[in-house]
Amino acid sequence: MRISVILGHPDPGSFNHAIAEAAVEALNQNGHHVSFHDLYAERFDPILPGPEIPRGAAIDPVVQSFCDEIAAADGIVIVHPNWWGQPPAILKGWVDRVIRPGVAYEFREGDGGEGVPVGLLKAKCALVFNTANTPEEREIAAFGDPLETLWKNCVFGLCGVSDVRRRTFSVVVTSTPEERRTWLAEVRETVGRRFPA
Repeated sequence: MRISVILGHPDPGSFNHAIAEAAVEALNQNGHHVSFHDLYAERFDPILPGPEIPRGAAIDPVVQSFCDEIAAADGIVIVHPNWWGQPPAILKGWVDRVIRPGVAYEFREGDGGEGVPVGLLKAKCALVFNTANTPEEREIAAFGDPLETLWKNCVFGLCGVSDVRRRTFSVVVTSTPEERRTWLAEVRETVGRRFPA
């Protein structure tokens, strides 16, 4: 299988990087073709220029390569921290520029863009791993679960990905080395189960 792994965290020593490495390791062990992208290390430009918005517009070659990759992917893994109930801006910009009409979704004939899109992504499964420094109970009570809605309903669900799983690891800032080892083992197990050999 072709699996695309997208990481959005600026610190190479972060637990997010460790999660991404564990996911890539598990995918490689199962013999998958893995495309890994550290958006910060690659200096991905998250700003969507106006002329790039319409379907069929000329787009940057780097963005086009991401579009081609995501369209061909059998599975997608996203790794990012929860910042203000959202992904970091670089990852949101990646969504803006790559999850685009004609690549990830389209509207039915006669629909001017006001209806519900038809998903085009080939991937049947997407995994999203998040980190947070807010305890889960407080997060849910105070804010609900905006990342679940974003990834499951607003992005992947509308783009044809039927199986979307998300896991948040918290509280990272006070976690012990043993907790982190356990969490990384869970990442490997989850990735291996969703994308078996």
